[in-house]
Amino acid sequence: MSLSEQFMDADELHPIDIVETLAEHHAWDFDRVADDQIAMAVEGQWRTYSITLAWSEQDETLRLICTFEMEPPNEKLPDLYEALNSVNDRCWAGAFTYWNEQRLMVYRYGLVLSGGQVAGPEQISTLIEAAISSAERYYPAFQLVVYGDQPVEQAMQVAIAEAYGRA
Repeated sequence: MSLSEQFMDADELHPIDIVETLAEHHAWDFDRVADDQIAMAVEGQWRTYSITLAWSEQDETLRLICTFEMEPPNEKLPDLYEALNSVNDRCWAGAFTYWNEQRLMVYRYGLVLSGGQVAGPEQISTLIEAAISSAERYYPAFQLVVYGDQPVEQAMQVAIAEAYGRA
């Protein structure tokens, strides 16, 4: 049964209700922070990612924020920002930023659903998977720039070279 078929009988589901069902399905730890917000912890290969989705009725946008801790030394911040620019040039959807005060790497995306549009479960699932996939893909490059003293373009080669299959 597809994700959409599970929700066929529901009239107009709130997008956060769909996210909660997806979190239960994947057995992710989650907390329904408010009617319009949910926070989850999703285990990746490199890190456990904190993902928050929030629905804004005012601007009809489903906002996703995926974070993980990163504490670069202050002298490495210019290199990290250069890496962020390089990564964001390669991202088709969403963007990374670094919140220095909170010591968090952040991937953000806003799904605009204006005019009464409704996000389906496949669309929301893809949104979450894209955030995790992007974080997993670029995490090693950020690490190499900040802690491995590699130049940005050399570190980016790790993210660009996608592996096929498994060893």
